[in-house]
Amino acid sequence: MPTLKEGATRSFATPIPHVREPDWSKVSQIPIHESDEPLVPLGLAPLPIKVFPVYAKQGVPGSVDECYVRETTYRRLLKVARSLPDGMGLVVLDGWRPWRVQQYLFDTLYESLRAHRSDLSEVDLTVRTREFVSVPSRSQEAPSPHLTGGAVDVTLCDADGLLLDMGTLFDEAVSESHTVSLEELEAPTERQRVARDNRRLLYNAMAAQGFTNLPSEWWHYDCGDQLWAYHSGQAAARYGPAELETVEERWRKQL
Repeated sequence: MPTLKEGATRSFATPIPHVREPDWSKVSQIPIHESDEPLVPLGLAPLPIKVFPVYAKQGVPGSVDECYVRETTYRRLLKVARSLPDGMGLVVLDGWRPWRVQQYLFDTLYESLRAHRSDLSEVDLTVRTREFVSVPSRSQEAPSPHLTGGAVDVTLCDADGLLLDMGTLFDEAVSESHTVSLEELEAPTERQRVARDNRRLLYNAMAAQGFTNLPSEWWHYDCGDQLWAYHSGQAAARYGPAELETVEERWRKQL
């Protein structure tokens, strides 16, 4: 069994609080005071962070084979990983996300829902889709969270790199993926209890470093974007839409 590191507290076992789903109309109105922090590759991070860019591994069109995040997000993730009990590691599945990938994920989930729920209206389909995938937006005033480099999708692994049981798979679009779903069980099975405790560990470790969680996804956390500002009560966000600098763009600036 993993053991707590010297000086660590047992707050990892604290139950996850219930948080209401975000009001996206209010989220999009939060001003952005851009920090101009660069996107940095998490592939450079030392252990115990592991990087597995899941969408590139799955061949999603437009995906990149690296997980990029803003510099402050990078440093906070390192602190999270170093705070975990011995024998556990933090796995980053996605960070900055190209707009094309965001559009692909939204469209594929929307069409999947429409194929299985012919009773839902277009509005209801959008609401259900938005439960797990944000509406694609490159707007300077209201970008999709993953387009900012402040949103990350994370999970936990053991000392051998095997993913811990979190109750559902990453990106599983079911109600059980809601972060507090396992907290609400009156008589959880042993497996559900283990998964609940793993979620608590991840949630409390991330929250201790200033991350906020999207209530419908146990894996999604935010730092510096509008969703983070909304859930943490900040007056403004720090990150707007970001893009990777290409070699061509760099040469143009230099010349």
